[in-house]
Amino acid sequence: MTPALTSATREKLRRVSTATLCTALFKRGLRNQFIQDVRPLGKLEYNMVGEAFTLRYIPAREDLNQLSVFRDPAHPQRKAIEECPPGDVLVIDSRKDARAASAGSILITRLMQRGVEGIVTDGGFRDSPEIANLAFSAYHNRPSAPTNLTLHQALDINVPIGCGDVAVWPGDIVVGDSEGVVIIPAHLATEVAEETVEMTAYEDFVLELVQSGKSIIGLYPPTDPNILTVFGEWRNVNKR
Repeated sequence: MTPALTSATREKLRRVSTATLCTALFKRGLRNQFIQDVRPLGKLEYNMVGEAFTLRYIPAREDLNQLSVFRDPAHPQRKAIEECPPGDVLVIDSRKDARAASAGSILITRLMQRGVEGIVTDGGFRDSPEIANLAFSAYHNRPSAPTNLTLHQALDINVPIGCGDVAVWPGDIVVGDSEGVVIIPAHLATEVAEETVEMTAYEDFVLELVQSGKSIIGLYPPTDPNILTVFGEWRNVNKR
């Protein structure tokens, strides 16, 4: 069976915006795929693209969530850091609670060294200045210095979760750009990638014309019968 995220699909998704992806998903009836209230730390050179590997937190219960739990090599947070496959994105359900950290720079550096693609939480990260300086895609709500044990108890790995009001299944395709993070159902990844590359070419064409003073009427959307001919000529010149 062909994987949902082939290398060709990954490269296409690196070149399209989350805004364009949201429009393509909207056309398919999916209106709630953009993770709310998360933003990237640091500057991104290219889109984060990978399959979702998930971690679920529940509210911490003090008698079960002491510092000693980290001595257990099977602790779910530590295990997720060591088992998230290279090329995947670790997505953490922190119940939109950034009062305590979901992870810190040491764990996130370990993900980077293991070849993981990125990390997303609807909570916060501690050591955020250090994380922002890593050559690694990381998205959170806001900085949060307290250890995760203060409020979060890691429970499940690679189960369906909610993150920023979006349902995320393991294996869903996660795409992040400078605007935020969108979740693409795995079975739609190839067709959405192909469509949005085409949409992006047309959007770039439109933007050039608008910047030169052209009206959007007949252009966006392309209701002028001649505009697609002009677009075809533009594509030939620009090799798009």
